[in-house]
Amino acid sequence: MTGATFNLRQVYAFAREYHRKPENQKDIQYGTAGFRTHADRLDYVMYRMGLLAVIRSRAKAGQVIGVMITASHNPEQDNGVKLIDPMGEMLEQRWETLATSLVNVSDADLESQVAKICLDEGVDNNDPAKVFVGMDTRYHSPQLAKAVLNGIAAMKGNVRDFGIVTTPMLHYFVMCSNTNMAYGLPTEEGYMTKLLKAFKNIRGTSFNKDNYINKVYYDGANGVGSLKMLGFIKKFDGYLDVKVFNSNGKINFNCGADFVKTNQRAPEGLPETLEPNARCVSVDGDADRIVYYFTDEMNVFHLLDGDRIATLLAGYLKNLVERCGVQLEMGLIQTAYANGASTNYIVNELKVPVACVSTGVKHLHHKALDYDIGVYFEANGHGTVIYSASAKNKITAASRDESSTVEQRRTAGLLLQTIALTNETVGDAISDMLLVETVLHYRGWNLQDWLATYNDLPNVLMKIKVENRNVITTTDAERICVTPEGLQQAIDEIVAKYENGRSFVRPSGTEDVVRVYAEAGTKENTLKLAAEVANVVYDKAGGVGPRPEQPNI
Repeated sequence: MTGATFNLRQVYAFAREYHRKPENQKDIQYGTAGFRTHADRLDYVMYRMGLLAVIRSRAKAGQVIGVMITASHNPEQDNGVKLIDPMGEMLEQRWETLATSLVNVSDADLESQVAKICLDEGVDNNDPAKVFVGMDTRYHSPQLAKAVLNGIAAMKGNVRDFGIVTTPMLHYFVMCSNTNMAYGLPTEEGYMTKLLKAFKNIRGTSFNKDNYINKVYYDGANGVGSLKMLGFIKKFDGYLDVKVFNSNGKINFNCGADFVKTNQRAPEGLPETLEPNARCVSVDGDADRIVYYFTDEMNVFHLLDGDRIATLLAGYLKNLVERCGVQLEMGLIQTAYANGASTNYIVNELKVPVACVSTGVKHLHHKALDYDIGVYFEANGHGTVIYSASAKNKITAASRDESSTVEQRRTAGLLLQTIALTNETVGDAISDMLLVETVLHYRGWNLQDWLATYNDLPNVLMKIKVENRNVITTTDAERICVTPEGLQQAIDEIVAKYENGRSFVRPSGTEDVVRVYAEAGTKENTLKLAAEVANVVYDKAGGVGPRPEQPNI
């Protein structure tokens, strides 16, 4: 590898001079969200991810790799970094291990570790490399971005710094660039233009329809999603009336999608004069999650989360596919956290196959690729729809088939516009919102109509502190506990006592806690079920601290 020695010496020099790893720093692990922790502990991590992004680009024949600096729905003091692969997807799982090893070596071993990765992956450091960098609105993101840029420079990579963008936008830019603009233009203007053109083409000139009112209240979580939505508003031209709130406070503080989902109540910051049944949405700090909700005339809060969005989109797409006469296989992918009522509705009413995978959007995305149309959402509101190349070709052909009826061709054209409105690379709160608004308008529904499609089972999520989370191991998409011995049998016996009962446990990926999910036919039984399972976990998995009590929600 001619020229590699110079680069690797510079790698070490930069690290020693500007991006030292603190002594006695605990090891951290690259997960679905990349690396994520308190911002003060991330400078050396950012630098090393800049190095790895260049190596990854060279390993992928010079294709663009993305580096996104964000802590998503986490509190303001946190930050994080994750790499984006060439087609806008999450980093390949094998490279997550390489990222973890690179970050956790000492400064003295950094040069040799970089050399080892380059050798093992057949990387020639004379080859070109290109990296796109983006960040969220946290006050420490610019300084951390400088560390990433230094890492890229040390490895002699080319960089394009997009500044403040949503996470889904950077995923989109990466895919656009690596498809030679076939997916769109890799600019903020190109992103907005593509989505708005498709949205307006579908909506037409009738902005209100039956129970659908052309007005939505948007909680931007005081993050980048609010900033970008203000840009969209200037271009909506009346096609959608969006009122933005929570645009200049502390990111994710008492607002945003995670707050609404976790606390089952509206965020702070919405107007006190908000009318009953007003259609509201909340996104998270980097705008890759979204949930809908409303408060009725009796001041009762109603949440429409990722499960609801998945069922809404799947029903709409299935209808269009059947009407245009194209034979396509559709599947809906969930995790064990999906409400059991949503699964029953999808299987029994929509007649769409359901697959359950392990928690983490990368697992859902991968499984969605098995279908012509793969719809995936986590209950937290993170998800999208993926269309195979074959499906797109069939739909395009149907839109031009003169032997088909005018209605079939028109419906195929509508389906093509829906595809254009979708950010297939990753869950995208803005794209998903426009899709939901499109389907509600198409059906003439308000949120009460949407909510009435099925009744959610009451559910609760608890966290149990344990001495070592690794004593819990699971199988069957995390729905069955393998160890410790006897725990799953005890859970099964408890669940059997409650009508429509379901419960599972899984270890956290980042801290020594075990998460307990429970649902049952009534709220009272759900809370009892959760408490019983939590106490069994406490006894059999080495619980620490106070014994779990029945939740009060």
